[in-house]
Parts: sequence; structure tokens; C-alpha cells
Amino acid sequence: MAAFALGGCSSQLADMSAADTTAHPKEPGAYLPVHDLPPDRDQAVIPPDQRAKIEAELAAARDRQAVAAKDAK
Repeated sequence: MAAFALGGCSSQLADMSAADTTAHPKEPGAYLPVHDLPPDRDQAVIPPDQRAKIEAELAAARDRQAVAAKDAK
């Protein structure tokens, strides 16, 4: 009886694993385009003074959170 029950489960598991596999590439042996680079960005990098301001704001928020967590205990 147990063998019959397990036999029924194996066919369902086999169907599930086949549905979850990815499709094979159409051309066997084709390589991925690893040397294709994305286009250059149109936006400029954050200036150092603005970056320092953002980092200071994040550090202040972290310190406030640490004090609030310490007071909550």
C-alpha cells in the first residue's frame, strides 16, 4: 500500500521538476555576450560636497535611531 502511495507522488514530482526547468538555448554552444557593455550614463556623479552632506544626514539618522532603540529597552 505504501509503495502504491509513493509511486503516485513520484509522477507528480517528476511533472513539477520538468515545469520549473529553464529552456535550453536555441543554438548549442552559443556564448553569452559578456563583452557587451551598457551605454554610458547621462547623469553626472554626485559632487563630493553633496555626497558629504548626504553621508552626514545618514549618520545623524543612524545616531538618532541608536538613541531611540537604547531608550526603548
